[in-house]
Amino acid sequence: MTDYTIAVFPGDGIGVEVMGAAMAVLEAVEARHGFTLDKQSWDGGAAYYRETGNDLPEGAFEAARAADAILFGAMGLPDVRLPDGTEVAPHLEMRRAFRLFAGVRPARKYPNTPALLADPRAEGIDLIVLRESTEGLFASRGRGTVEDGRVARDTMEITRETSEDLFDFAFGLARRRAEKGRGQRTVTCVDKSNVFVSMAFFRSIFDERAAQNSDVTASHAYVDAAALDLVRKPWAADVLVMENMFGDILSDLCGGLVGGMGMAPCAEIGTDHALFQPAHGSAPDIAGKGISNPTAMLVSTAMMLDWIGERAGDARLVEAGDSIDRAVWQAYADGAILPYELGGTSDTRAVTEAVIDALR
Repeated sequence: MTDYTIAVFPGDGIGVEVMGAAMAVLEAVEARHGFTLDKQSWDGGAAYYRETGNDLPEGAFEAARAADAILFGAMGLPDVRLPDGTEVAPHLEMRRAFRLFAGVRPARKYPNTPALLADPRAEGIDLIVLRESTEGLFASRGRGTVEDGRVARDTMEITRETSEDLFDFAFGLARRRAEKGRGQRTVTCVDKSNVFVSMAFFRSIFDERAAQNSDVTASHAYVDAAALDLVRKPWAADVLVMENMFGDILSDLCGGLVGGMGMAPCAEIGTDHALFQPAHGSAPDIAGKGISNPTAMLVSTAMMLDWIGERAGDARLVEAGDSIDRAVWQAYADGAILPYELGGTSDTRAVTEAVIDALR
């Protein structure tokens, strides 16, 4: 008997390697916390598309819909393109179809990792870029136009329903972080409302929801100023909520601030479904070498367990997620690991084993 079903998509490149790390850590916490996951693994991605002409096998999409959660490694290869010139990315269709509007992108500075900013306060970076993941400029994916080879157009789309859900999620996230002793119980709306009507609309809805969540401090920032402050004083940020494209860009900036994309986990959450994956790509340049950094994958896995546990009211999974999160932190704090990405010599296996050891 299994308690929950996980649809697993290792994908392309290093996605397969970091997913192996996640499976090893999940096996360890299942035994420790007394639950069992049915991990249903599926092919898919760019390499699969190159071989078959399909980005996912038959039944995979519906299996993802039926699962308690979806766990991704990485999908896409730069040299494999769809007829319109874009990369193969079935998870983008899952975002739309499953309405995964809340893209949670944490950025946290781990101990004993290289300091990329001179100010010692940068050791305290612990923030979240909350990226709306279903509309914004990405709503034009597959619908953009090119006229006579002279003009190309993509359209920004902001809806009230999705924005209200996103902002309510943001305020709830800030509360939960504060309860865990992280963050300052603040939410900042990042936009460009001084220029675009769509962004003025986005901000107006934020202000409406802020008035209904007055226990959380609400503020505003234009996206260019937010980018400046994320380099100048990222330790002052808590939850930053923004449109899809802005979130795509600023979350990668934040990954860079804490060491690289191998340190950048991601949860894409909707009302009824959620997908968890590292924010990095398939990194074909290092695939197969065994040196990929699985940290983001492991933290994403912890976020998955926490989400399932909270949703199901199952304390076992919430504690298991917390235990992975603590173990990753402890492995760095003990000086047991420093991945190649950060200038160290810890390969994928070494990082995985150190985190499993820290669970004990």
